[in-house]
Amino acid sequence: MSPPPTPPSESQIIAGLPPEIKDGVIASILGGMAMTARILMSTEPVSFGFVLRRFLAASITAALVGLGTKDYFHSTGLWLAVSGGSGYAAPEVTDYLLRWVKAKGEAEIKKANPRGKAKTKSGPKRR
Repeated sequence: MSPPPTPPSESQIIAGLPPEIKDGVIASILGGMAMTARILMSTEPVSFGFVLRRFLAASITAALVGLGTKDYFHSTGLWLAVSGGSGYAAPEVTDYLLRWVKAKGEAEIKKANPRGKAKTKSGPKRR
């Protein structure tokens, strides 16, 4: 009877992943940690939802930037700095884009309805 197989170690599991996945995970962790450091150093009180939203925005952005820029940098340190920096700046960029989209949407609504009031049907309700 042969001995049972030994479970793979963590380094074997990580080594078995495709390099794109491994690089994306590393970049995502860097972006999330950069955002976590910013929130920990902040003096303003924040809710858990605020922290989670910003952490996810930073992680996703850092992962996408890391995957998109991997072939452009010859230095791994520079590539990781760019990925982490993009995650660091992601929440402000996301907030700006949301405000811009909201302002454009409100401008279109005002253009479509200059009186500023929504059109409602005033009649008997259907049953």
